[in-house]
Amino acid sequence: QVQLVESGGGLVQAGNSLTLSCAVSGRTISTYAKGWFRQAPGKEREFVAAVDWSGTHYADSVKGRFTISRDNAKNTVYLQMSTLEPEDTAVYYCEMRVRTYYSVAPDDYTYWGQGTQVTVSV
Repeated sequence: QVQLVESGGGLVQAGNSLTLSCAVSGRTISTYAKGWFRQAPGKEREFVAAVDWSGTHYADSVKGRFTISRDNAKNTVYLQMSTLEPEDTAVYYCEMRVRTYYSVAPDDYTYWGQGTQVTVSV
């Protein structure tokens, strides 16, 4: 059984940085696409970033500020977030797709974690 466990969320001031981690256990294939999504109160879950066979991919809203990476030896995916803005406040979810290529649709991912709260204050 696959499990994804996010960590690293918290409360930060605007302009600061935060790094999220996602530990993947169970049936894990390093080549499967993995992504980060977020959901703010009253809004739908939206794509943030993903890593797949071809490289890394980002939503326009975070491009240049966020960096996704993975450590296959540790089965961990990271999301480094810098220059955080209040609009980045959301619950962040790590998701894994049983495909080698990414998707921006959260429903295309088979496994996801419980989420970690990120709150950015002004």
